[in-house]
Amino acid sequence: MVHPQSGFRYVDAINSRDIVICLIEYFRMLTIAIPDSVPADLQNTLKYAIAPRPICLASTIDGDGNVNLSPFSFFNIFSTNKPLCIFSPVRRERDRSTKHSLENVLQVPECVINIVNYDIVHQQSLASVEYGKGVDEFKKSGLTPLASQLVKPPRVAESPVQLECVVNEVITFSDEGGSANLIVAEIKLMHINEAILDENGQIDQAKIDLVARLGGDWYCRVTADNLFKVPKPNRHIGIGVDAIPYSIRNSTILTGNNLGQLGNISVLPTDDVVDAYAQNPEVKEILDATIGDERTRDIQLHLKAKELLDQHRVDEAWMVLLAGL
Repeated sequence: MVHPQSGFRYVDAINSRDIVICLIEYFRMLTIAIPDSVPADLQNTLKYAIAPRPICLASTIDGDGNVNLSPFSFFNIFSTNKPLCIFSPVRRERDRSTKHSLENVLQVPECVINIVNYDIVHQQSLASVEYGKGVDEFKKSGLTPLASQLVKPPRVAESPVQLECVVNEVITFSDEGGSANLIVAEIKLMHINEAILDENGQIDQAKIDLVARLGGDWYCRVTADNLFKVPKPNRHIGIGVDAIPYSIRNSTILTGNNLGQLGNISVLPTDDVVDAYAQNPEVKEILDATIGDERTRDIQLHLKAKELLDQHRVDEAWMVLLAGL
């Protein structure tokens, strides 16, 4: 197998010691000692590395009824029974001050988590401006407040999914700049714009048009063109990469992703099935043209198998590969 970035060939490694040496040579790593890092620089690096991150607009309200709306990419779902989301208003690096969102939920332990999609990505960015206490980010961003049914903070009408939540807990780690304040929010009501549903009443992953946060000013957008599926291994017991025949596992053509696809099959095709498939004109042509030339045969069959794997035709790829054994 060839690593696509480094060109490292596992077939070149004769034993475990050789593998370690080759890995050190080809997979050069920058190592950062966290205690020696400048927190602001570390935060920047982590944001580039741990990405993409989903974005929510969290609406909160203080004891006097002042509404705050703020975006968070330190956010995700962490449980479905109970359904829990967590977002984290970190302390500011420059002066260790806390954000209005945190102050509000400590007064009124409720919030609405509004999912951000491409239609409102610029408005959510505007809502991130550090306006003064009491300034309504709904008005500043041009987003529309919509009365919630169970909680006091309003929803964002333009958001495709709105989650009314009660705050179960706020977990604070320290009073240092950059420190997390984990707001554990239990979802009580979920509102979904029907325009993003499919014919079965489920959220259509392409229609929702999600965006996500990366490092710096970078974002990414989830569209039909860049979506793909990976079959879940827990639907059956895959044979694993270690059970793939040696000559295939150490291919100079197939990548690690390709081997992962092959290892996810639960049962190998039988000899009869492989023999029948070998009569496929394209496969038969390769076999006939490479009689007595095992190396060329392997290369051509592995190229064909890779083509099939890139089309997610895993069973056929296996039959092509086994036809050459």
